[in-house]
Amino acid sequence: MPLAVYRIVQEALTNTLKHAGRGAAADVTLAACDGEVRVQVRDNGRGKPAAPRHGLLGMRERAAMYGGVVTAGPAEPGWLVDVVLKEPS
Repeated sequence: MPLAVYRIVQEALTNTLKHAGRGAAADVTLAACDGEVRVQVRDNGRGKPAAPRHGLLGMRERAAMYGGVVTAGPAEPGWLVDVVLKEPS
């Protein structure tokens, strides 16, 4: 699971660089509790959302390998990627 978490964060930050606009910043939050790992990447960008492509698809595929889900969309301010993964037994 550590590699999946790393790649999800990497992709979300790459999307921040590509779409959030100049001067945007991002916060990454990781938490583990009750057999789940939650990854949140929130930026404060003003960029326009892009059509879903390989990045979000890859995050969803990685999350699915661990029974997880990805929610991504506009948040005030900016954009939020929220991923919940189930820890393997």
